[in-house]
Amino acid sequence: MGYITAMFLFAITTTVTPGPNNIIIATSGVNFGIFRSFPLLLGICIGFSTMVFLVSLGFGEILLRYSELYLAIKIVGVFYLVYLAWQIARSKHSTLDTSSAEPLSFWQGFFFQWVNAKAWIVATSAIAAFTTLDSLLLSSSITLSLVFLVTALPSVGVWLLFGTAIHRFLNKEIHLSLFNYLMATLLLCSVIPTLIELLNTQG
Repeated sequence: MGYITAMFLFAITTTVTPGPNNIIIATSGVNFGIFRSFPLLLGICIGFSTMVFLVSLGFGEILLRYSELYLAIKIVGVFYLVYLAWQIARSKHSTLDTSSAEPLSFWQGFFFQWVNAKAWIVATSAIAAFTTLDSLLLSSSITLSLVFLVTALPSVGVWLLFGTAIHRFLNKEIHLSLFNYLMATLLLCSVIPTLIELLNTQG
């Protein structure tokens, strides 16, 4: 029981703290509301728990063995985060009519986990702490991925609720634009550690 409790505490702490996933879902909540952002929330949560499961079974080791592929994923991740930040910053649709704009989809949230630097850090840390390399590897991997799925839904969901709640205070288009610029800047800041790591690798 203590082992499972520790797993839950780790999962809650790592999924509720600020990061690319939570920045993106909060921004979606502000711009599109809960209902239209819900597929993105599910994509993030299911995508990350799937990633934890696959990496714990050895997929992450394969990527580390083929360093060029791992490096390529990181580079794609940096460019994709910059692209998302640019998309958020240039969002200028009216605060009163968002019907013509489209939020990120389930699959975009799902596959985004594989290029999300924080997701990799959390996944590898959790796997090192809570899985074993013996005959219990499969069961411990399933347990860990399910714990992350159960905890991510409310932890990331809080950010969606937060974004939806503050929408009422962004009642002018200039306010919404400033919020989007702020979120875009925070998303760009999340790229900096990975960018530094890439530069050091090349150096």
